[in-house]
Amino acid sequence: MRTFGRWLTSPWRRSALAALAGALPMLAFPAPALWWFAPVALVPWILLARSAPTARRAAYDGWWGGFGFMLAVHHWLVPSLHVFTFVIAALLGALWAPWGLLVRRCLAGEPRPRRVAVALLALPSAWLAVELVRSWQGLGGPWGMLGASQWQVAPALRLASVGGVWLLSLLLVAVNTAVAVLIVVRAARLPALAALLAVAAATSAAWLWAPRPKVTDRVRIAVVQPGMIGGDAGGDRRFDREEQLTRTLAGRNPDLIVWGESSVGFDLGDRPDLARRLSALSRATGAGILVNVDARRSDRPGIYKSSVLVGPDGLTGDRYDKMRLVPFGEYVPARSLLGWATSVGKAAGEDRRRGTEQVVMDVGGLRTGPMVCFESAFPDMSRRLVRDGAQVLIAQSATSTFQHSWAPEQHASLAALRAAESGRPMVHATLTGVSAVYGPDGARAGSWLGTEASATRVYEVPLAYGTTPYVRFGDWPVHAALLVLGALCVAECVRALRPRRNAPEPLVPPARTAREWPARPAR
Repeated sequence: MRTFGRWLTSPWRRSALAALAGALPMLAFPAPALWWFAPVALVPWILLARSAPTARRAAYDGWWGGFGFMLAVHHWLVPSLHVFTFVIAALLGALWAPWGLLVRRCLAGEPRPRRVAVALLALPSAWLAVELVRSWQGLGGPWGMLGASQWQVAPALRLASVGGVWLLSLLLVAVNTAVAVLIVVRAARLPALAALLAVAAATSAAWLWAPRPKVTDRVRIAVVQPGMIGGDAGGDRRFDREEQLTRTLAGRNPDLIVWGESSVGFDLGDRPDLARRLSALSRATGAGILVNVDARRSDRPGIYKSSVLVGPDGLTGDRYDKMRLVPFGEYVPARSLLGWATSVGKAAGEDRRRGTEQVVMDVGGLRTGPMVCFESAFPDMSRRLVRDGAQVLIAQSATSTFQHSWAPEQHASLAALRAAESGRPMVHATLTGVSAVYGPDGARAGSWLGTEASATRVYEVPLAYGTTPYVRFGDWPVHAALLVLGALCVAECVRALRPRRNAPEPLVPPARTAREWPARPAR
């Protein structure tokens, strides 16, 4: 152990170890999907920051761990953004520097039970504050939130219906903190055990008493996934393949047909021939078709990504323009400053335009709420659609740029959380996989269409009514975490301002000289 301690005295070796420890939680996400690892994945990182010799070193441990976490979660961006991926990871990783400081502040040395109890509240709250900040769309959005690793765990999905993915992250960090305390702080195990029992009790209570979605009916929704199509005239060839696949749905009685993101590469106002072919498909299949147009609009300036509904008589007029764009993929933030990113990677050459409001579309009495691409990562967007009356949530996506990475499966898994949070089924339709459908409880409603598939699939999608606690109360775990951090800051300020007691008077009189003068110290 002493040898290892001496090995850690090197700042670079310690930083590398922190980055590795921060990257470990990635194993809980798809494609490894080791969900059971998430409750202990942060323990090495916590133990390292706890052992930091100085507060400054603890901040570095937090920063380097955050760098490792962000790089691991977004590693599939490297082929597109190259070195800029590391720059982004370093900038966002700095958000965890205060978290590393707090770990050392609460758990360094031999903390008493009271300080451990504070850690069990403060560390999960501080982690949630970091997730809140980095969830801002301009910083890349909430991809890779720790709670999202639990997308296939039924009890966790029940918790998500109560407090969203935020509650899952909060509880997972609390469990990791408790496990770390049980390993190294033997004198303060009681608060750690109490925390584990509290998490178990909360999970059991959610499983037993949280309102369950009440299934009332079923609809048949078809997903059209054309697969990888490249080369010259790729837009026309993709449309031809989508048209061919959609014709196979005639006689299968779908209520709605969904194409993926960027499934139409031309504005339908400029290409009335494509609009006529789509309306003919709608008549042949007896269902409305929700396509996604990625093109320069004919009625206003700029390029938009838009969900457009087509019926048997042509365009219905229902349209949703994507509101939250992917940084660097669809626009370059502060292009005058960061425009050089286009020269080192596949950053957007021209910024796409944003929509202004979410839309609920009526498809033959079925109210659907469309989202585009990584908007499915934002829990507030699906919550808003459900509050506006959406019965089915739909995400149109395309991850062909990252086809042979973990990104397609990670993206598809997010729909399970949005379904569980909102109590509404969700359809995740892509161009090249993974396409998936989940019921109102977050469970799969049929098998996935993988990245090798070029096919259609009709899903029996259960409809449900009722309001989940998350839809009703929103991001209350975030508010609770901010209150905890606020209370902690107030307590620290009061402690810092409290006057120190004066040194006590000596209990023996000072020595005196022969002339009865008090002895003076030698100079």
